[in-house]
Amino acid sequence: MLSELERKIVSAVQGDIPVIESPYREIARDIGVEEKELLRILEDLCRRNVIRRFGATLRHQKSGFKANAMVAWRVDPDEIDEAGRIMSESKQISHCYLRPTAPDWPYNLYTMIHAEDEASCRAAAKELSEKTGVQSYEILFSREELKKTSMQYFPSDDEDMD
Repeated sequence: MLSELERKIVSAVQGDIPVIESPYREIARDIGVEEKELLRILEDLCRRNVIRRFGATLRHQKSGFKANAMVAWRVDPDEIDEAGRIMSESKQISHCYLRPTAPDWPYNLYTMIHAEDEASCRAAAKELSEKTGVQSYEILFSREELKKTSMQYFPSDDEDMD
């Protein structure tokens, strides 16, 4: 069970977080608590697995990027940490994560590349391949955005509680 304050906090962070220098200070103010208290409760909710992750969504069309591609990499398990570190440090990469392989899909590391055009995405993937020594990869270009919304677990105060 969540307390009323915990429900308010989950409701406040389930949508867009303001892109400002101190977003948690503003959220805390809106809820009516101190920033330290908000952060303490968020840490506790994470520790209890009530909140499992915070994620950022890059709206690449609004940021000036005209192309993006998910690149699936086949990386030797002994080299995964170093390859992931190198790839995640690239300014063109917004996501870098490890996934299990499948019998017909041997790729285990994934990156999302954002660029001006598809040729630039290919060039970025090639550069990352050269930097990491990972030669086996597939580039999957985004063609249409079907959904990009946050989960809503609790309605905000201004929404109907039906």
